[in-house]
Amino acid sequence: MLKSYKKANNLAGALVFGLALTTYLLTLEPTVSFWDCGEFIASANKLLVPHPPGAPTFLLLGRLVSLLAGSPAQVAAWVNGLSALSSSFTVLFLFWTITMLAHKLVLRGADYTQQPTASQTLQILGAGLVGALAFTFSDSFWFNAVEAEVYAMSSLCTAVVVWLMLKWESRATEPDSDKWLILIAYVIGLSIGVHLLNLLALPALGLLYYFRKTARPTTRGSLLALGLSGALVLAILLGIIPGLPSVAGDFEVFFVNSVGLPFNSGVVLFLLLLVGSIGAGFWLARRTGRVRLHTALLSLVFILIGYSTYLIVPIRSGFNPALDENNPEDVLSFVSYLKREQYGSRPLLYGPQFNAQPVDQQQGAPRYERSHDAQGHDTYVVAERRLETTYSDQDKMLLPRLYSNQPGHVRAYQNWVNVQPDQKPTMAQNLAFLVNYQLGHMYWRYFLWNFVGRESDVQQAGVLWPGSSKNGLPAELANNPARNNFYALPLVLGLLGLFFQVKRDGRNALVVGLLFVLTGLAIVLYLNQPPTEPRERDYTFAGSFYAFAIWIGLGVLALHELLRYALRPERLRLVVAPLLALAVPAIMATQGWDDHNRSNRYAALDWAKNMLRSVAPNAILITYADNDTFPLWYAQNVENFRPDVRVAVLSYLNTDWYVDQMKQPANQSKPWPLSLAHKDYSQGTNDYLPYVENPAVSALNVKEFLQLVKQNSPLLQVQTQSGKSLLSYPTTNFYLDVDTAAVRRLGIIPKARKQQVVARMSWQASKEALEKNTLVILDLLATNDWQRPVYLSTSIPEQDYAGLDQYLQLEGLAYRVLPAQNPQVQPREVGTVSTELLFDSLMRKFSYRNLNRPGVYYDETIRRTTGQYREQFARLSQAYLRAGETAKARQVVEHCLRVMPDDTIPFDYNNADLIAPLVKLGQQKRAHALFDLLTDRTQQSLAYYSQHEPGVFEREIGVNLLTLQHLYQAAADTNDRARAARVAALAEQYYPRS
Repeated sequence: MLKSYKKANNLAGALVFGLALTTYLLTLEPTVSFWDCGEFIASANKLLVPHPPGAPTFLLLGRLVSLLAGSPAQVAAWVNGLSALSSSFTVLFLFWTITMLAHKLVLRGADYTQQPTASQTLQILGAGLVGALAFTFSDSFWFNAVEAEVYAMSSLCTAVVVWLMLKWESRATEPDSDKWLILIAYVIGLSIGVHLLNLLALPALGLLYYFRKTARPTTRGSLLALGLSGALVLAILLGIIPGLPSVAGDFEVFFVNSVGLPFNSGVVLFLLLLVGSIGAGFWLARRTGRVRLHTALLSLVFILIGYSTYLIVPIRSGFNPALDENNPEDVLSFVSYLKREQYGSRPLLYGPQFNAQPVDQQQGAPRYERSHDAQGHDTYVVAERRLETTYSDQDKMLLPRLYSNQPGHVRAYQNWVNVQPDQKPTMAQNLAFLVNYQLGHMYWRYFLWNFVGRESDVQQAGVLWPGSSKNGLPAELANNPARNNFYALPLVLGLLGLFFQVKRDGRNALVVGLLFVLTGLAIVLYLNQPPTEPRERDYTFAGSFYAFAIWIGLGVLALHELLRYALRPERLRLVVAPLLALAVPAIMATQGWDDHNRSNRYAALDWAKNMLRSVAPNAILITYADNDTFPLWYAQNVENFRPDVRVAVLSYLNTDWYVDQMKQPANQSKPWPLSLAHKDYSQGTNDYLPYVENPAVSALNVKEFLQLVKQNSPLLQVQTQSGKSLLSYPTTNFYLDVDTAAVRRLGIIPKARKQQVVARMSWQASKEALEKNTLVILDLLATNDWQRPVYLSTSIPEQDYAGLDQYLQLEGLAYRVLPAQNPQVQPREVGTVSTELLFDSLMRKFSYRNLNRPGVYYDETIRRTTGQYREQFARLSQAYLRAGETAKARQVVEHCLRVMPDDTIPFDYNNADLIAPLVKLGQQKRAHALFDLLTDRTQQSLAYYSQHEPGVFEREIGVNLLTLQHLYQAAADTNDRARAARVAALAEQYYPRS
């Protein structure tokens, strides 16, 4: 009989797994996505080194599945499929977890050997089916399941660990039950190489262990178990992950510098000592018969075995691959990589508030670099000592939430808790920010998205409650595919399951509840999120939503009990309860399908290839951030598309390891021509150069300035308050002399612009400071001498163009830096349009696959990013009209409206720049319709967004005000006074007043 239940449980699990896998494969993104996916796919395919702290387990498995690809173009789909497979297995283990817990509830605590009756089996399997499918179609989990990110596999690790612990609990009295604990340790070790979120499940499992091993659990014992399991988390999080490599690093420095041994000797000696210590522990446990010590040591060993996937990081880094972030090729840089030191830190329990004034700076831990002494012996030298800022105790507070002093963050703090920037926040304001923003906005909002409903995919979108109306909503929200209403049914069913489990099995309810809290609310406290984020962060809390899905499943049992009062026949309840409950995952699936279906979507890959198509052969392309970089890395390293182009991230150029890599060949790209040596940009050296005016210096020759920098010239040195000397610059006026004859011989200037070549490029730099990346770019321009094309991505904000705006030439999705100056640059425009090259890019080279295909879902990130296509189309059409080439202008406008129509990518402010060209082309009716459409939408949007709390929809309000500016300019250009007056009235009504 027992076998029949096991068979039914396994078959039902297989069914759930199949449904989940089918769903995810049907909605899978066929190629690369935006954000980190491009970096992860490229790193998996060629075992590269991604951003800290890496995900080596994920990368190794990604490498295995990428080998199944029939061509490079299929690699992304296979690695995306790894997430789909991981998510499907997560759903399977969730199903088995729910059935194990439901078994206890239905059979009232009987052990796993007791066979349920047929009716009880239906109840148990119905609970598992509903809970698992509800999680399958939950918003955040589904999003992670169809792209190459680590969160799907991270959820799988959590699911496996929870299931294994329940398996151990049901077999804890068997002689070999400890094997389950050792297997848990191994999975935890592997999970470290995916994401550290899984460690937060350990306290819940520690509590389960205590309940199972103790005949009469007490509150004091439960708290002690929680404390010990929390200490175990810290031991792994601090003692094993960075701790062991840190100690190995100390051994390395000591034995190399003090004893005189060669590099890596200290690491080898530390490993021998570690293995010897563990071996001695086993000998002691065996000699004294200490079973628990033996099990603990075995668990440690298996955690280390799982953790050993991290060895690929320094190994691969040692080969200097095309992507080698932080260059962690020795134990010391590897520790920095693990600790994510480049991202800084946030105060958690005690620290300064946002307007705390520094009282001192102290030298922190040294950062070592490899070198050789005068005799040629290996040695480590101190490259820098990081300065640590100290604050007075009166400027510190417990649990600091209002800690960031960035101007944008301070302004956002004001919006959330009305704190004044020149006053110390009170503890009440501090806790109000925790409750209102960090807990309310950045957790409970996400929680309710998954189990109540979501208003839209616009960032900061709220919860869609039952009964919500579309009246008064702007079109972008009313017609948004991500507007999903679950009518709070998943929430209600989950709460029923929670109360039912608390009533019948309080101990396991506490375990699930602790899992829910630790993977949700506790993460909020640990992350201490700033008041603004570049994207939604709901994926962080997938473990918490997993725990709630358990209660959704158990809610089927609660529903069965409630129906006892309305439906007397048992058989009828067995049918009705699951059918009613199945409405929950059914409505989640139907509501969520359109906005989670990424099939037929190629926007990110086409964006990457189009940007690479924009530049000349052997170009250097400087990009801005994730979305104009990571897809390009994928295209180059996986599909081998334009490997001659050297892509460089602007912010990364502030680090020495990245500049070092630019001076090395990568793929088919030659090294950057730079004159600065490593010592000139080593971390801690020339990180920024302050502006210290010297009236005697009217202008600064870039080449002479670089020579002074390399000499660490006293002419540029200034003293800081800490006593450290910094290099500065005495004027904001820079110039670079140009050999015009040589430039003309190179043939890099378009024929129409040959008269615009200048013998001296002059520009103004910032009046605050030059960051290291600007210094490197200046060196590139001076040393390259126009031999290689240098481009800046159009995604880079104008203020980050290093003052070179007037020497930029638009050729696609990138500006080329040229020693040519256009005296007729249009107001409000950057650089000069090369009509011939831009036309070739936009009309011939670029691909816009499915951007005009109805039914393909494009989220906010894609809609915002692809708006840059429209910007370039508008600029090109305007340039042709100024040149009197109306036929070309008409062709450009028509092509723009055809490849990106309003019904797939809704019109934005860039379309307003097509209004004047349409009028000049004799299409007034079409232009006026476009003007009125954009004006009506903008008015609706501003009316809606301005009703919310200040700052919540700051970006959306800003975009709509920008639309008004573009519309007003279009009305002015076409002498349309009536429409200009309407737009001006709207701007007057909604423009913020200081």
